[in-house]
Amino acid sequence: MLGAWGGWQVLRRCSSLPQAQRAVRLRVREALGAREPADEVKVQGWVRSVRSQKEVLFLHINDGSSLENLQVVADPSLENRDLTFGSAVEVQGKLVKSPHRMQNVELKAKTIRVVGPCDTWLFPLKTKERHPLEYVRQFPHLRCRNNALGSLLRIRSEATAAIHSFFQDNGYVHIHTPIITSNDCEGAGELFRIETSNEARESAEKTHFFSVPAFLTVSGQLHLEVMAGAFTHVFTFGPTFRAENSQSRRHLAEFYMVEAELSFTESLQDIMQVMEDLFKTTASTVLSKCPRDVELFHKYIAPTQKTKDRLEQMLKNKFVTISYNEAVEILKQASQTFTFKPEWGCDLQTEHEKYLVKHCGEVPVFVINYPYDLKPFYMRDNEDGPQHTVAAVDLLVPGIGELCGGSLREERLPFLESRLQRLGLTDAYQWYLDLRKFGSVPHGGFGMGFERYLQCILGVDNIKDVIPFPRFSHSCLL
Repeated sequence: MLGAWGGWQVLRRCSSLPQAQRAVRLRVREALGAREPADEVKVQGWVRSVRSQKEVLFLHINDGSSLENLQVVADPSLENRDLTFGSAVEVQGKLVKSPHRMQNVELKAKTIRVVGPCDTWLFPLKTKERHPLEYVRQFPHLRCRNNALGSLLRIRSEATAAIHSFFQDNGYVHIHTPIITSNDCEGAGELFRIETSNEARESAEKTHFFSVPAFLTVSGQLHLEVMAGAFTHVFTFGPTFRAENSQSRRHLAEFYMVEAELSFTESLQDIMQVMEDLFKTTASTVLSKCPRDVELFHKYIAPTQKTKDRLEQMLKNKFVTISYNEAVEILKQASQTFTFKPEWGCDLQTEHEKYLVKHCGEVPVFVINYPYDLKPFYMRDNEDGPQHTVAAVDLLVPGIGELCGGSLREERLPFLESRLQRLGLTDAYQWYLDLRKFGSVPHGGFGMGFERYLQCILGVDNIKDVIPFPRFSHSCLL
């Protein structure tokens, strides 16, 4: 028996023995940004290319943290048949200065372990091929391994963070608005109804799970208005749903919306300024954080649209403001023939919106003061005539058309009661009327489609190419 003293001495000697140096795990982005060589590092990722020569083996690996790949240099003896394009690997070795001009460092491998092999004959993405977006759209479960989609997801991540930072830096409180709701904020009736599997089989006369019909939300605006009664600035950023049976390049069944409400504001200009600042701040952040990713889209995905020059113009110039009346007159005097004839009292179509942006010099355009009968019940009555309008605004941008929609909200109880009564909605929105009875203040807000925003700054034509999973295209459900 060693006893307590002897045991302590053994432990002391063991702890004094030299320890094997543990490899430091680095992301590819971290490795590429290293300024000094480093011993014993470990990098994990997927093989983007393999090139074996007589005296040296070259790999390029990527882990999604960067558009650029990390070059691995190894002895040919480390090669094995599972080391192929698409395989998952773990490489340990030394980070050394690279002799090549195109890269600062490379990883000199001591060991290469294939974590997950990849059958290159069956893998639909091929090395050294620039697959068009239409092709990779067929493989929603694999397309994130494509360079363009990898860049898109990094841009989405940075844009999301930039939007949250913008609102938090300006004193907004982030609100998680419900996804399941009983109201139709837009009033268009294009809702996904929620039922349990049992309800779907039972008679419509049976009790609903929530006691009332429930739907997937089309907007968080009305819930934000509730919170704007206690917090002067609030925002939400989450999924919304529209049951439009359309497979066009402009429509999604599920998409993300950025929405904000501002209390104690009587000016539509205040709302418009927040829209413009949000657009410019987020775009500038994305350009600074993901320059190579954005360049990929501008150079290879949308080279003919001159998206880079157009985006620079949008960030440099003040957005233009015109009234709905002025917009209709511009359209009526246009030499272009429209599919939908522009008339006062009719909603602006996408072809009209794009023409107005072009007419105003390819910069974003605010269109304000829309006809009263075109807009939802909650928008503030301008009390003008003979052409009755509301204090509403749409932001139109190059290549897309409408990006944001907003308004001053009707805070005057008699006006709101009168309109809800005419629409037969008084009972359904009694809670909304209550907000005007207890400390109501002038307020307003807006919503911006996140995917359309990405389309605008990247020049992507099909909205299904700026989402992580095209799961609600009819051709592919995951």
